[in-house]
Amino acid sequence: MSVDDSLRTRRAVTALMLMAWLLAATAGAAEPARLDPLLARPPELDKRKILPGDDQPMACATSTFTPDKVLTLVDAVDLALCHQPQVQASWAAIKLQSSQLGEARAAYLPTLGAGVGQYRESATSDQGSSKRSIGTLYATLTWRLLDFGGRSANQRAADVLLQAASASQDATLQKAMGNAVGLYYDAHSARAAQQSRERSLALARQILEAAIKREQRGVGAMPETLQARTFVARAELELARAIGQYKRSVVVLAVGLGLLDEAGDVPVITLSSETEEDPLGLEQNLPGWLQSARQYHPAILAARGQVEAAREKVKVAAADGLPTLDMTASRYINGRPNQPGSRGDRDTVLGLNLNIPIFDGFANSYKVDGALAQVEMREAELREVQAQVLGDIATTYAEATTALRSMASARSLLEAAQRSVESVRRKYDAGAADIVEMLNAQTTLADAELERIRALGEWRSARLRLLANAGEMGRASFTKAARR
Repeated sequence: MSVDDSLRTRRAVTALMLMAWLLAATAGAAEPARLDPLLARPPELDKRKILPGDDQPMACATSTFTPDKVLTLVDAVDLALCHQPQVQASWAAIKLQSSQLGEARAAYLPTLGAGVGQYRESATSDQGSSKRSIGTLYATLTWRLLDFGGRSANQRAADVLLQAASASQDATLQKAMGNAVGLYYDAHSARAAQQSRERSLALARQILEAAIKREQRGVGAMPETLQARTFVARAELELARAIGQYKRSVVVLAVGLGLLDEAGDVPVITLSSETEEDPLGLEQNLPGWLQSARQYHPAILAARGQVEAAREKVKVAAADGLPTLDMTASRYINGRPNQPGSRGDRDTVLGLNLNIPIFDGFANSYKVDGALAQVEMREAELREVQAQVLGDIATTYAEATTALRSMASARSLLEAAQRSVESVRRKYDAGAADIVEMLNAQTTLADAELERIRALGEWRSARLRLLANAGEMGRASFTKAARR
């Protein structure tokens, strides 16, 4: 072997070792380069999704929480979309399916492999001993030219599964927004209930002061004062319970939005003071909601995609038992792997390989049966998802219409209770009413305020949760009248 041949061999060996090291380093890197030559990666992974009714994609960079910031409903929804583990897992599922789609598309391309070897031989005979060093190089190209639909069916299944993953993420986003809306309004209603109990306690103390003054003037009696004191103690107890309920709802909200730190501490949350909106009604009736959900709900679309992918997998399983045709081209220098030849050998091999499965112990038949069973399972899951989605829509629609009807009644009840308290107070101050009548009127007012708070919270929550259950909620739903 000449000096030039030895140098070329060593350079080739060094280059191949360097290439292998770079590939291994890239594969083990924490953040490998995102190469997508087969265009399998969907754009929403980089640009983020645009929610229904919005004109801008959702962005998590601005969804940060600070304790001194007032938490609005939009902020709560953004935090849920960016920090809930289910949402993050849905993004990972899309990445996984896009990689599988890339693998399916790569099956149509040839594969190229190369290798290098360095061998040292020593031989001893009567004539003496000899040594030689041989470096081998080889490269092999393999290309599947023909199959019976296995690759195409696998690519169609991967494409459908990627669409299903995207639709499943849409459903996850809608569910996350619906949960955030419910938790936010639960906390909002709990805070309003606490404020109502504080007003009730203040009024009860005013009644107690009036009863004490009446007793001191000789107009009232001690039993009336004792009843007033009992009423104040009860109002203090109800206020303590309302404060506890509000704190609990804030903790549940923080957990639902992913705001707990590693130590499990609950941050200080200040809810916004939202004004009461006039109920605008639901323009679309229940059959309209259900019909729209059957056609466009992301959870149903994802389940349908799973069914279609399972049917394609049946074709893939059937194609595994059919012939395939591959082309191979190989180039060998100084021998073949594990078979060193002589220096200067150059071999080129071209071939066509036809693989005809004849008998595999009935394994492929069972594989096809398993794929058909997967189709039946996916179809059953589709029916279950449809029933769940339509049932949730029907339930939420009933809650929204009930809350809408309750709004007017609760407002009338509150106005009547307020007028009653004012009337009884004037009579009580004039000595024309006793303490029992005054306390009853105050109790009725407190109950009316709670009913108004409950009806308003139920209407706000049900209206938006109906949009989420129908798969039509976006951030714009919180800033304008969300009606159908």
